[in-house]
Amino acid sequence: MLNKLIEQRLTEIPPEPGVYFMRDATDRILYIGKSKQLRSRVRSYFRDGSHHTPRIAMMVRQVVEIEFIVTDSEAEALALEANLIKQHQPHFNVLLKDDKKYPYILITWSEDYPRILLTRNRRIGKGKDKYYGPYTDSNLLRNVLCTIKRIFPLRQRPQPLFKDRPCLNYDIGRCPGVCQNLIVPSDYRQTIEKVAMIFQGRTGELIETLTTQMQQAAESLEFEQAGLIRDRIHNLTALNADQKVSLPNDTISRDAIALATDTKTACVQLFQIRAGKLVARLGFTAEIQSLGGDIAASTSDEDLGAILQRVLEEHYQSADAVEIPLEILVQYPLPDAEMLTGYLSDRKGRKVTLIAPQRQVKAALIEMVEKNAVYELTRLQRQTERNFASLQDLAELLDLPELPRRIEGFDISHIQGSNAVASQVVFIDGLPAKQYYRHYKIQNPDITIGHSDDYASHAEIARRRFRTYAGGINTDDDNFPDVVLIDGGKGQLSAVMNVLEELNLADKMCVVSLAKQREEIFQPGESLPLPTDAEQPGVQLLRRVRDESHRFAITFHRQQRSAKQVRSHLDDIPGMGSHRQKQLLAHFHSIDYIRAASIEDLAKAPGIGNHTAGEIYRYFHPE
Repeated sequence: MLNKLIEQRLTEIPPEPGVYFMRDATDRILYIGKSKQLRSRVRSYFRDGSHHTPRIAMMVRQVVEIEFIVTDSEAEALALEANLIKQHQPHFNVLLKDDKKYPYILITWSEDYPRILLTRNRRIGKGKDKYYGPYTDSNLLRNVLCTIKRIFPLRQRPQPLFKDRPCLNYDIGRCPGVCQNLIVPSDYRQTIEKVAMIFQGRTGELIETLTTQMQQAAESLEFEQAGLIRDRIHNLTALNADQKVSLPNDTISRDAIALATDTKTACVQLFQIRAGKLVARLGFTAEIQSLGGDIAASTSDEDLGAILQRVLEEHYQSADAVEIPLEILVQYPLPDAEMLTGYLSDRKGRKVTLIAPQRQVKAALIEMVEKNAVYELTRLQRQTERNFASLQDLAELLDLPELPRRIEGFDISHIQGSNAVASQVVFIDGLPAKQYYRHYKIQNPDITIGHSDDYASHAEIARRRFRTYAGGINTDDDNFPDVVLIDGGKGQLSAVMNVLEELNLADKMCVVSLAKQREEIFQPGESLPLPTDAEQPGVQLLRRVRDESHRFAITFHRQQRSAKQVRSHLDDIPGMGSHRQKQLLAHFHSIDYIRAASIEDLAKAPGIGNHTAGEIYRYFHPE
């Protein structure tokens, strides 16, 4: 029997496109869905005789409230649903992992002279920037990038090497002189548009365009330009000599998607096939909701189809219209195939077809994609098993009651006390979680040039990191570590433990130190290190944490040292406050450029007048 509130909501829902929310008795969002006709879709969940999958059946039994948002179109509903799922992470929705396992290509269209970057973080770009991927083979992707930089003259450096002249890359034709504005932004962006065609799977179309340009240049007797374009076509043809996929009607662009799953994870592979050739292989990872018992083991084709649909929706929403293929082959039928094809067809301007092939050549292609998904899942399982073995060995080594989920590593970096900094790195389930990394500037006034004190530095950082948990407050939250690793020996460990005892936290976490010289692990109150084998999994995990904290600390220390060297020059110049220093460095990028600049050049910098320009020049060029 439906409760009265649900019955009332079912009468209120309109037959229009939109998004709906299912809530439980605690007002938690259980599920977010979309439909081109909200009334019929939501009512189907509560209709007598409905055959739901175990996952959906469990969800429906918990629903006590339904909300909805009406949109103007199916496309708006699809985009709104994706954003709301990312925001609320409902338990019964398919959740794509953002684990930074696969790299993307980023083109920074927000800049006058766009750059082409390889990144695993989709949050670094700005509004106009464009991502391509994620690509499963990072080595192949790096090789492709190197080849592209040999084919096309592209911006090679984020900052210019010289102030008043281009570098060697310009002389050998690798860069068009972006740093000296030797090419106008509009012409350079045309080059980037050609490069983007490669990542859009349109290499064949690009070769045809370049062939036409080569013929026009030859007819105009511009033989040098024609030869340059000919070489680019040759290199692009070699780059495009990928696996030939045997399919009827090779002129049709296709995507083929399939997955492989265990009880926790789904590995999804998407093959992009253009003109009969495999131009890219993308990878996605989705979470399988663990419902326990027989339900977790009874994942249906409908559930698997929902995973594929979620991947396709997120992938094509960020794609340009030219990247959408005319045919999409799927391993399982999609639950909202009609809505997705309508959305894609509207964006493409042509009919897009979704097919779940059952036999012959297209079915064989899906089997090939599925086989690759199985290999990727197996690789992921092996990695998970290795991490589990490391965590299990570490738990036994440190006599922990359960496997450590969050491990934090701390290190100090300085040169004889100068620019002393500290790092905090975080590993979750045995893997780096870089979103939680932190660095600190040592504030102790006694630590100066010529006087270092690692014990005091570690004590300061321990107090700053854990003072909010003093007395055991909120030590159950996810940000409180199970294991703390100090880079150092017994002295550094004792300094940290003294602070934790003051905060009444000494018994709330496991704290150890790892000495570099002999890779010895020390525990509080013990004069001798733990008897360990340097090659056992738990020790190797601690070494990875220690090495990562060391790397992160050194990187930050170098940044601070470089910035201080710059400030030490500019601080001595009359009239150069902090704001003017920032403006001057933003304009010239380095002290060397400032030293080489004339008074006229210095006066052109924002916030620097003729008088201050003269002071700067006389500082670097004393009479």
